[in-house]
Amino acid sequence: MHSCISNFKRTSYIRMKGLKETPQDRGCLVGISFFILGLGTLLPWNFFMTASLYFQGRLNTTEWSNRTVVVRKEYYFNNWMTLLSQLPLLLFTLLNSFLYQRISGVIRIAGSLGFILVLFILTAVLVKVPMEEDRFFSVTMATIWFINSFGAVLQGSLFGLVGLLPQKYSAIFMSGQGLAGTFAAIAMLIAIGSDADSETAALGYFITPCVGTLVTLFSYLLLPRLEFAQYHLNGSKYEAGTTDELLKESSTVENGKLNGHANGSAGGSPAEVEVDPDNDGTKHAFLSLEPEEKPEKGQAKASVIEVFKKIWVMAFCVTFVFTVTLSVFPAVTADVRTSFPGKWERFFISVCCFLTFNLNDWFGRTITTVIRWPCKESRLFPALVVSRVVFIPLLMLCNVQNRSYLPVLFSHDAAFAFIMAVFSVSSGYFVCLSMSYAPQLVEPKDAETAGALMTFFLALGLSIGASLSFPLRALV
Repeated sequence: MHSCISNFKRTSYIRMKGLKETPQDRGCLVGISFFILGLGTLLPWNFFMTASLYFQGRLNTTEWSNRTVVVRKEYYFNNWMTLLSQLPLLLFTLLNSFLYQRISGVIRIAGSLGFILVLFILTAVLVKVPMEEDRFFSVTMATIWFINSFGAVLQGSLFGLVGLLPQKYSAIFMSGQGLAGTFAAIAMLIAIGSDADSETAALGYFITPCVGTLVTLFSYLLLPRLEFAQYHLNGSKYEAGTTDELLKESSTVENGKLNGHANGSAGGSPAEVEVDPDNDGTKHAFLSLEPEEKPEKGQAKASVIEVFKKIWVMAFCVTFVFTVTLSVFPAVTADVRTSFPGKWERFFISVCCFLTFNLNDWFGRTITTVIRWPCKESRLFPALVVSRVVFIPLLMLCNVQNRSYLPVLFSHDAAFAFIMAVFSVSSGYFVCLSMSYAPQLVEPKDAETAGALMTFFLALGLSIGASLSFPLRALV
């Protein structure tokens, strides 16, 4: 009887102490930090993509001959930029297991941000450096490759980091990613709308991601100083310290009976240290040795092939969505020209192509929190995904210039803007549904494997789409 009362007192003490020690996200600082980190991961891709007019201007090799325009060389900047931006993501997705186990998270994240900052500064400096077209193209392509390589390492590392926090922080992180393109498009609009000359405007545009990357780095360095982030991201050390404190304070009551648990051994009854089941999924600062969890931990995970057999439809869907999207955006869509020449011509691509795509893509991802149709078992879901292929000819038949083969069927700006809006909403919607449905099709113990496979097929779709952009642009 005395032993039962003693155990009850000890359990109650630890539960109350654990609840007391569970920190809160004061001022939503951790949430704000991860929003900024999400935005920072996609700054390299979005700022280079949105600046396609600047790069094409630097690579403009047209000249007048006998009162006709002659093109000396076509660089296909948008195609190469898309391909060299997405291949590193596929490469580093394949190298994840090798790279992430051998290099610490601090070095991967802070180091990647440091290199991205240096490459953005280099790009800003090159705005003022006159350079022959071929050399400028080579330097720019090398910069795009390396900056997106570091961006791929950064993105993979931060996805692993945010996975340690409650689920809502993953949504916050992805919201930051979704708004990175809008941020770049607005920065370009401000640069174009300024009264400064084109060179100064381009310099100001590329200084913006330098500042953004610095803020992203400071946000990451702030995390270790926030108690809520320490608790979730460095849980083992946090829990060990708190457990030691609890053991010292409770030793006067129980004469050190918890020492076996502090050392990781189950010397006493497993029920002696309890976890409050109403904790909303957050871990308390003490050890959990619930007996019902042991069989689950002992279960062997399914093989990659077995998991793939369960999620292959979703893997196909996410691959196909990005294949369609990247095959025409931005390689084809960035070459569409307005039917209303004049001042509007300067803003047309930034508004109707990049801003329209990014806002509607973000909207498509966001509405999946309210609408989830079709369901994951429906055959209509992959059918709708495949139907998006219709956007390829629709966008190719817009007023793309220069063109050699296809006619222009949709010359009006409103037609192009409408097609882009539906194209981007459907892209964001089906990508988000595919990525969220896949882990639900497997056992909880295999959800991590399913997520890794979906990340690989996402990167595969991006790379295939970027490769297809070359022949599709040539067909126009």
